[in-house]
Amino acid sequence: MPTVRLYNTMSRAIDVIEPLEPGHLRIYCCGPTVYDFAHIGNLRKYVCDDILVRTLRHAGLNVTHVMNVTDVDDKIINAAPGGLDAIREYTAPYTKAFFEDLATLRIQDPDVVCAATEHVDQMVDMVQKLIDRGHAYQSDGSYYFRIASFPEYGRLARIDTAGMRAGARVEVDEYSKDDVRDFALWKAHKEGEVAWDTSLGRGRPGWHIECSAMSMHYLGESFDMHTGGVDNAFPHHENEIAQAEGATGKPFVKYWIHHEHLLMDSQKMAKSLGNTFTLRDLLDRGLDPVGLRYLLASAHNRTQLNFTNEAVEQATQTVKGLHDFMRRLADAKAEEGEPSDLAEEAGEARKAFFEAMYNDLQTPQALAAMFDLVKAANIALQHKTCTSGDIEAVRDAMLEFDQILNVLDAGEEEILDEEIERMIREREEARERRDWQKADELRDVLEDQGVLLEDTADGTRWKRA
Repeated sequence: MPTVRLYNTMSRAIDVIEPLEPGHLRIYCCGPTVYDFAHIGNLRKYVCDDILVRTLRHAGLNVTHVMNVTDVDDKIINAAPGGLDAIREYTAPYTKAFFEDLATLRIQDPDVVCAATEHVDQMVDMVQKLIDRGHAYQSDGSYYFRIASFPEYGRLARIDTAGMRAGARVEVDEYSKDDVRDFALWKAHKEGEVAWDTSLGRGRPGWHIECSAMSMHYLGESFDMHTGGVDNAFPHHENEIAQAEGATGKPFVKYWIHHEHLLMDSQKMAKSLGNTFTLRDLLDRGLDPVGLRYLLASAHNRTQLNFTNEAVEQATQTVKGLHDFMRRLADAKAEEGEPSDLAEEAGEARKAFFEAMYNDLQTPQALAAMFDLVKAANIALQHKTCTSGDIEAVRDAMLEFDQILNVLDAGEEEILDEEIERMIREREEARERRDWQKADELRDVLEDQGVLLEDTADGTRWKRA
């Protein structure tokens, strides 16, 4: 099995990935807070997670991928006051839209999706453990984590707690950078808010406890990897560590992977700044979602990426060029023969591509290796210096690259000339018996496969779109 190395925020180094259970890597990815549609800055993180999981699986690891859905927090409660039914009615369309966005961007579904409102019992149990171990205290019906009880607090985000005011508390789920205060684990019920009747009293969980409780419920008290955006490192992930390790006395997560922001005109993309676009906004403007996926995947995950219309258009044209290249490979009339020089270049490109991906997800280097192969193959095709074995080797390499990139539409490339001719004959027979509906259906099927028909006096001609 090849060695995978990734930058670990906790160690501040590129670490060799060695799962706690040999061959099985357990990963928790911070999911959406479903109070609105996800913007494309949010979606970059999920494309990065998808590239990460695909790379780990390609390396031969058995990956269990868990993602949460935060369907109760301050923002949601403010938008949908009332009981649990009101919360679920409000969040359901945004949850549905989020997973539609993932599918549109060709992101694999997680193995487990867990909603916060369905795991309150696990959160209550964790708060009780923190109380029992002296890490939590009650005030006015709410429970808070006592940061002073956990000396390791701040080691992920390198936060200095020396000047912290003892007993100072923060009520809201989100607070300012470098603001280190005791945070809410369980919030006492307020009139008009959703609440659960529990052993802690009537109330609801704080945001941070949700991820700690759900991740450990599905992946164990100690697991391998946790991902999120760079803005999650503090306070959210720092608080997760304190809660989990405070409750169990065991190490929580071995590897922390954080993805950088997507920028809009060199500014962080955020709803609060009013500079966001949803995927739906961009689709309405005619954007190709596969081009967007390629753009979001093309930069290193720890590099900020500036979103511009020009960048999306260039990415879309790049993907179109890859599709055209795969068609040229499919249509090439190379002589039968064993693999030769071009096949050797395909092997070298494959080695370089995956060495780059296994070495901290260096996608720019991986893409450079892929395009070196495309260039070499185009020259060989033009000069007819390649054999059928060479073409097969190049095609296999490209399809293997696409196990990570997922932009090639390999299925659409599969239709062969013989299949097209067979369907055209079938359509002509349908027209002869005046079965116009069948004839139109066959035309539509071919068009969906990128094959255009032209009926002439000499018969039906076809070409690939």
